[in-house]
Amino acid sequence: MKRKIAALITQYPLLKWLTNRFVLVTLFFVIWLVFFDTYSLFDQREIDKEINKLEDNKAYYQEEIHKDEVYINKLHKMEEVEKYAREKYYMKRDNEDIYIIEMDNDNEAASDEPTK
Repeated sequence: MKRKIAALITQYPLLKWLTNRFVLVTLFFVIWLVFFDTYSLFDQREIDKEINKLEDNKAYYQEEIHKDEVYINKLHKMEEVEKYAREKYYMKRDNEDIYIIEMDNDNEAASDEPTK
């Protein structure tokens, strides 16, 4: 039996290196960390994707907050408050009539088509 193992080791020198117990333990821990650990390589990749998505959301919402702050600063003027009330809440002055015209995009597209 020892002669067969010695013959294999002389034939394949890498086999001697792989049978070293320190190499086997290190290989075991590397495989454990890459595939089976709580924070394995695959889980880390998914977590990184989630972090990137959340950072994109953060940038979007910070931009929206900045736009809202600019709009709020504009509302300190009385003219801007009146404009906002007229556009959003359809408020009007005394002795004034408001007509709201809603455009239907479906009708416009249908009217552009040639009739047969």
